[in-house]
Amino acid sequence: MAEAQNTPVGSTTAGAIAVAAESTVATRMSAPPSFDVADFPVPHGREEEWRFTPLDRLRGLHDGTAVATGSGVKVAINAPAGVTVETVGRDDARLGRAGTPVDRVAAQAYTGFETATVVTVARESVLAEPIRITVHGEGGTSYGHQVVELGAFAEAVVVVDHTGDAVLAANVEYVLGDGAKLTVVSVQDWDDTAVHVAQHNALLGRDASFRSVVVTFGGDLVRLHPRVAYTGPGGAAELFGLYFTDRGQHQEHRLLVDHNTPHCTSNVVYKGALQGQDAHAVWIGDVLIQAAAEGTDTYEMNRNLVLTDGARVDSVPNLEIETGEIVGAGHASATGRFDDEQLFYLMARGIPQHEARRLVVRGFFAELVQQIGLPDVEERLIAKIEQELEASVA
Repeated sequence: MAEAQNTPVGSTTAGAIAVAAESTVATRMSAPPSFDVADFPVPHGREEEWRFTPLDRLRGLHDGTAVATGSGVKVAINAPAGVTVETVGRDDARLGRAGTPVDRVAAQAYTGFETATVVTVARESVLAEPIRITVHGEGGTSYGHQVVELGAFAEAVVVVDHTGDAVLAANVEYVLGDGAKLTVVSVQDWDDTAVHVAQHNALLGRDASFRSVVVTFGGDLVRLHPRVAYTGPGGAAELFGLYFTDRGQHQEHRLLVDHNTPHCTSNVVYKGALQGQDAHAVWIGDVLIQAAAEGTDTYEMNRNLVLTDGARVDSVPNLEIETGEIVGAGHASATGRFDDEQLFYLMARGIPQHEARRLVVRGFFAELVQQIGLPDVEERLIAKIEQELEASVA
């Protein structure tokens, strides 16, 4: 296990690969997964999975005191032809198949929702337009559950847009049939007072391809837990993330790729920029290669750009390998300030300093924005990055 936390500005951490005879990394240090809230003790902040999270800002989501209100969030779905959208009860057999809650908030969310939304793309359907899901907060507290399921050889793009003000705990499931291809773009553009905690579970069938792009801008506290598992060989997962953490914000992304099946691949790239006093970003990247997962090929990387003093980054890549019969595995983490040579090069050619900073940050994020593949969403995110940078200059 390799760990880089409270990384000094300008330092680079590339963790060594560890072959584990016993379960020693964070992926297995927490309580066993469960749908029952009672199986998870109330966290106190000293636990491995909670040590970076300011519990006092969770508004009671972690200790059971957060009571759902009728005006929590409003969900709207715009789906093209060939997509079925259903509102189902808690007893629907399709709920909970992609993964089980791994912490108390996720279990509370599973216990607390009344109805769930199930979006189904039929077998062999190839959607020409994306499915757009809008989650708008209306000031209350809410527990949510969504399922997106693709039949065998189906192809779809889903855009999930979070806006407004809310205290939201949710579980989101992505179930991919054999040979299916799914791209999900999840945008967290909350108001500054929102709290959003969610577990995202993706379950990939044989030869299925899953691409996730998580974009986090807003919110007082956002803590997301994407997880990937496989049900057959040939599965491929790409997890991309972009976050811009501003003054006083806490943005936390905790990932787990569970290579439990032979001959699957995964690639993780998350990039963040921070500015302002007490801006705090946390990235935890866990990759587990189980003994049965021969032929695995995986890599994960986290890069952070600190724009001002007073910001803090905790970046922890973990890699646990239980078999030596793999194609490749590695991880890297780095945090630093602006490259003075890049700024000097641009300014020496007559570009003002604030404009040079903008160009550097835009270039830093360009690789990830281009992964989205939807021009309207890409343009919106570039505009949001520009807006954040202008605020720092002002």
